[in-house]
Amino acid sequence: MPQERARELFAAARVARLATAGAGGVPRLVPVTFAVGRGGETDLVVTAVDNKPKSTTDLRRLRDIRDNPRVCLLADHYEDDWERLWWVRADGHARIVEGGPERARAVAWLVRKYAQYRERPPAGPAIVVHVGRWSGWLYAAEPGSPPSGGK
Repeated sequence: MPQERARELFAAARVARLATAGAGGVPRLVPVTFAVGRGGETDLVVTAVDNKPKSTTDLRRLRDIRDNPRVCLLADHYEDDWERLWWVRADGHARIVEGGPERARAVAWLVRKYAQYRERPPAGPAIVVHVGRWSGWLYAAEPGSPPSGGK
């Protein structure tokens, strides 16, 4: 799948899964809301700790990123018509941004994408992922066309 198509499908998805692994190498996966934008020449994926109920603000994903900034995000689409299946992965390096203009930009992107954030924007730290590689697969370039092959 061409990188621009992968980026386009990923950006339009409503939820992704963020994969982290701390210093001990234990993988963890959590669903996240996110937005895609540009930071200079680099694609960025941003997410933030929002106001949904959590058992702690000391989230494992934040500790993992501090220990090991390499992350992966996965967005996918499933339906019973398998000719419409696709998945896209964004591999990159993450940073935690606690304040300042970079955090404000991340929150603004999230507010623009999700109506739920308009009245109550995320108040916690932002995670900014500098995407180094987009990869993905789709069953067919367009519904009804031949399969694109596996990856």
